[in-house]
Amino acid sequence: MKKSLLPFLLLLEFPGFLLSAGPQQGEMSGYLFGPAQKVPEEFNGGFSLYAAAWPLVATYPGHEYQTGLCGTWMFPQYDPGQKPKGEFYTDVEGGLGWWRDTHFPTETPKFIMGGVGPNFSFIANGPGYGAGSWEEPRGLYGVAQLSPWLLFPLDGLNLKQGTSGELFGYGYLPLPLTNPKATTGGKNLPTGNQCWTLFLNTANFKGPATFFTPFFWTQATIQHPEWAGMLLDSRPAGPNKAIQMETQYVPAILTKDATGKSYARIAPTAFPVGAEGYSTILHRLTAYKKAALWDDVQQWFDGGAPADGTIKPEASAVHTFGEGGGSNWSIYAPGAKRGEKMELAWKSFATSFTPNPITFGYRWNDQLTRRNGSLVTLPEYYAAGTDGKKSQWAVVSPKDVPDNLGLTQFRFERAKEEPQEPRTTPDDPTSCWKKPGPVAGPFKAHLGDGSVVTYYWYRFSDQPAMLNADLTAEEREQVQTRVEKLHRKWTKDRNYLTPPDVGTLAQIDPALILTPPRGLEIGYVPIATRQELENPR
Repeated sequence: MKKSLLPFLLLLEFPGFLLSAGPQQGEMSGYLFGPAQKVPEEFNGGFSLYAAAWPLVATYPGHEYQTGLCGTWMFPQYDPGQKPKGEFYTDVEGGLGWWRDTHFPTETPKFIMGGVGPNFSFIANGPGYGAGSWEEPRGLYGVAQLSPWLLFPLDGLNLKQGTSGELFGYGYLPLPLTNPKATTGGKNLPTGNQCWTLFLNTANFKGPATFFTPFFWTQATIQHPEWAGMLLDSRPAGPNKAIQMETQYVPAILTKDATGKSYARIAPTAFPVGAEGYSTILHRLTAYKKAALWDDVQQWFDGGAPADGTIKPEASAVHTFGEGGGSNWSIYAPGAKRGEKMELAWKSFATSFTPNPITFGYRWNDQLTRRNGSLVTLPEYYAAGTDGKKSQWAVVSPKDVPDNLGLTQFRFERAKEEPQEPRTTPDDPTSCWKKPGPVAGPFKAHLGDGSVVTYYWYRFSDQPAMLNADLTAEEREQVQTRVEKLHRKWTKDRNYLTPPDVGTLAQIDPALILTPPRGLEIGYVPIATRQELENPR
């Protein structure tokens, strides 16, 4: 990661200011909280939601920038006293946002899956995208491509450039694509058959897209057999999840005046706003029972009537939103300890709002925020103050910030960084990418983020993730047969998740919506093998 250019830029623009009392690089980070109400614990078969997608900051600030839009964490559910003792963290997180390892970022967010193996030992973000290297993969093979109509890039799933407040629908429900296994990696350790499947609902793609292979979770038990039966390959998912917006870094600058009073400025940060004057951030957060899809699909795979993919309404519970929902967004200098991170006076300009029981958003103080089209920009300038109980950053007008501090003259610009390296996959002719290898390609997809994706068509069971899913050839053929049934019946242009009651649906980058080549419509999937800047500087 490149070192920040902020001190250098300040020195160029304001010579002599980089003294002990001059402006210094800072950041804003923290969480915004959504007050979702609980549903019964029996709705432990996955979730879905609609999250607003928009450019949080006006100008992409560089690879230090990392933040998610509104999302959640899906953890395994345990009976009292059942959770493994000691350090044990595993879940599905991800969602919409920006990450430090994104190679081809823009102001428009991307989507990643965010599967986390025990204690971050393995991470899977999408097909061919995860932790580790190709020599030592720690999640790069954890996600299999399911849909023949959607290309999932190596850098995350792109939304259409310019998305600004539209709703991106997604969620995870388990499908019995594989069978339970008594062994894992050749050891007498079980692997369940819950294939947690990403379902999308967007304007140009609907339905199942990708899934975590059960072995992604259980490979950790080879070294830790005590975790067997405790992971998402077999455990239900807790329904009452935290709803938050996790911000790890937004650029800021800080300084003090001659009297020692502290001032701060954050990079222009915005939220979407509709014609009604408020922001819709999250909508229709739903928890499911496993029977929502599983039972009908299992019967279909066992020889029964085809399942149409309709989620049973009686197996769904929609969370409502109550009063509250706060923020601990804080501005601070690098290296600040917890007690030195002073929070914004968030409630002075933002009020949590539920326009209807299943929608969460914000109303804004028109005197302190600035509306521009579909976005409302938050206050940029702050001075250290107090709410009577604790210190906080209070909003101030730019005209109340002394000119000689350099805050009002400073410009937050796109970081000057070297072009990012391509994302690649193994080219060894003996690797799982080449043997048995694809049946068609290469093809190119030119994306709105300025990158070009090279992809091939593979028979579903011959894609690299399936070859690394701890399945025999016979077991993979069984999954192939099941997937061919899905391809015939579950198309991309009909609803699976219940549509939203408000707003409009976001679009995936149109270059990622594919039509399979003739003869490859059933049982074949597109797999990205390379992604690079189309015109590197």
